[in-house]
Amino acid sequence: MQNRFENPLIVQSDRTILLDVHAPRANECRQALVPFSELEKSPEHLHTYKLTPLSLWNASGAGFTPDDAVSVLNEYSKYDVPQSVVAWIKETAGRFGKLRLVQGYSVEVPKKFDKEGNASAETVKEEYLFLVTDVQNVFREINASRIGKKYLAPMEYRTDEGAEPAALTENEKKYCFSLPLTLRGTIKQELLQMGWPVKDDVPMSDGEPYEIELRTTTKSGKPFAIRNYQREAAESIVGNRQPGTGFGTIVLPCGAGKTIVGMTTMSILKTNTLIITTNISAVHQWIDELLDKTNLTKDDIAEYTGESKTIKPITVATYQILTWRPEKEGPYPHFSIFKERNWGLIVYDEVHMLPAPVFRVVAEIQAVRRIGLTATLVREDGCEGHVFSLVGPKRYDVPWKDLEHSGFIATAECIEVKLNLPEHIEIDYAVAEPRKKHKIASENPAKKDFVKALVEKSPDDKILVIGQYIEQLNEIAKMLECPIITGKTPNSERDEIYRKFRTSEIKVLVVSKVANFAIDLPDASMAIQVSGTFGSRQEEAQRLGRILRPKERKSRFFTLITRNTVEEEFGSNRQKFLAEQGYAYRIARCETVEDLDSELEEKFCLN
Repeated sequence: MQNRFENPLIVQSDRTILLDVHAPRANECRQALVPFSELEKSPEHLHTYKLTPLSLWNASGAGFTPDDAVSVLNEYSKYDVPQSVVAWIKETAGRFGKLRLVQGYSVEVPKKFDKEGNASAETVKEEYLFLVTDVQNVFREINASRIGKKYLAPMEYRTDEGAEPAALTENEKKYCFSLPLTLRGTIKQELLQMGWPVKDDVPMSDGEPYEIELRTTTKSGKPFAIRNYQREAAESIVGNRQPGTGFGTIVLPCGAGKTIVGMTTMSILKTNTLIITTNISAVHQWIDELLDKTNLTKDDIAEYTGESKTIKPITVATYQILTWRPEKEGPYPHFSIFKERNWGLIVYDEVHMLPAPVFRVVAEIQAVRRIGLTATLVREDGCEGHVFSLVGPKRYDVPWKDLEHSGFIATAECIEVKLNLPEHIEIDYAVAEPRKKHKIASENPAKKDFVKALVEKSPDDKILVIGQYIEQLNEIAKMLECPIITGKTPNSERDEIYRKFRTSEIKVLVVSKVANFAIDLPDASMAIQVSGTFGSRQEEAQRLGRILRPKERKSRFFTLITRNTVEEEFGSNRQKFLAEQGYAYRIARCETVEDLDSELEEKFCLN
């Protein structure tokens, strides 16, 4: 029988959870915590997780109940779980579903009025929804709030004549607010901030049908089959097509086939689809994948970018074109794409990058089925709640290590190489302002020698050198005599360089932050990160993902850090993401390039 005191968890009354990473069941416990908690700190021995309202509501959206969460804590805890924590979990998670949005009614109103205020005979329909609860106190709290006064009108439940009524309890029929259909997203956002997540049970629009089938053999002649987790992820979005289904967020590692999840969803729904992604290269990759793995042809698919603005039944656009506007305070002209066709599905690729202006549109088009795809729900702007309320709660999540053990993503080794700042730069660093300190540490000239050494010691690898500062990257590319891709690289040239890397015409490539987003370089087996963005976990997820496509050799992810600088602090924040996924971030301390041999060959099997 398992000795309880060998368990890995200590659950504390402030709702923090300590995980002893050396305990016998630490790995399985970490995976069990993934659905309903958030990693906060990850030093060497004890990792700290936190229970938050949003983590519990995301879990509830995926069908993970409060009792499930309490059961996990009881299963793995060394000591009794504090009763206050159990009560808080049940109270907080129980808020999900207390408020529901359901189908409402329509009202005929005059289409326009003349100067005297006389109504025209022509009318239009104004659509209304109901926000209902079966708890009187909740009704009273919402009614008395600023949100209730601004957006909601208490009234008795009704439906249009002949319309199918929503399935309501007797209390829900009494405790009922009406609101205009156009406020469907806004009210969900506002109530979430108030601590009341809304369960959206309004039926979704089907959109215009369009036949989409997945191939069993790709156009390039390779066998093609959907993996179980990819189909499960797509089905978690589609559900039974009843109210409350048809929207949500899928969290899968880079390299696990999120694009295929999107295409599988398209093949199930068979409808006009708008796909929005991060850049033109990602647009082209989506189009190539659709042509390769579905029955769609070039006549079915359009590209809506700065280079081409056409709309077809399947349209792939960039976030950048949607958020462009000719004047700083003017309208966004390309938002019209959302209404150009009767879309039945919108795919938000890399949903963690969804720009703030697009959230406004997402709030308005809540009737369209939608799926968010991401490797991590971490947003550096703290807007995870917007993703939850407007795109949808997390419906499906597979721990990275599970997919690694199954062979669906590559085994990866994460190595931090710590090196010194040259003496002649130490004074400049000491007197610099904080932001300048980060740049000085990141552009440490000693890093170039370490990059060169790592590349020379890895002749069989296909290597990405990734960084933030363009001048530094240009120097490295010149030193290595290899191509470089930055935001200024023309798209045609960028696509050609990616092609050469995929076909092994080139084996080393230097890339700026453009490599963070939706770039498919399946054979990359090694990444060297020379600089990053102020400790972004989101960025770390994307960069590691560049080398996680399945391959015969182990992938390696090197990060070069300047010792005793702010870069160490930012680096530790990025490591949180890797620790959350179960990766050990190993440290190599090198005074000189020659130290790489002893530090790396012994510990990490460099060759």
